[in-house]
Amino acid sequence: MLDEMDVKILRILQQDCTRPVADIGKEVGLSTTPCWRRVQKLEESGVIQRRVAILDAHQVNAGVMVFVSIKTDKHSLTWLEKFHEAVAEFPEVVEFYRMSGDIDYLLRVAVPDIAAYDAFYKKLISRVDIAKVSSAFAMEQIKYTTALPLQFAITERSSKSERAEA
Repeated sequence: MLDEMDVKILRILQQDCTRPVADIGKEVGLSTTPCWRRVQKLEESGVIQRRVAILDAHQVNAGVMVFVSIKTDKHSLTWLEKFHEAVAEFPEVVEFYRMSGDIDYLLRVAVPDIAAYDAFYKKLISRVDIAKVSSAFAMEQIKYTTALPLQFAITERSSKSERAEA
């Protein structure tokens, strides 16, 4: 369970994971060692999965975002595994979701242009039998963040246990 101090640390790390632990500790009101221990605990428990650099898609020539909706009429485990394996091998696919509702899968694909997307599409359909594919090209990115909302991180149960310990 996370407490308020963990959430404060996570907020900072989501904005800039390169900040020194001493600076983070100072901002949240902890000395360096306890802050470092909390960060380690968050990593060991899997709350912090990894630390990465977020790149500018346009500067690395992958600025065209395509949202690909996929519908299948195959719902066997064999097909599912083949499809997942195929999609995992495409570096252009930066997000991949199994959906509820009318669409079975949603992919976010990053490519330099429409021709690169067409090449991706042809490779994908050559690998897996898909009933229906619909592509939507993003015209403008209005909001993009990798930071998760943390207001839900502290559960009622953890808040009650903290009050009992106080």
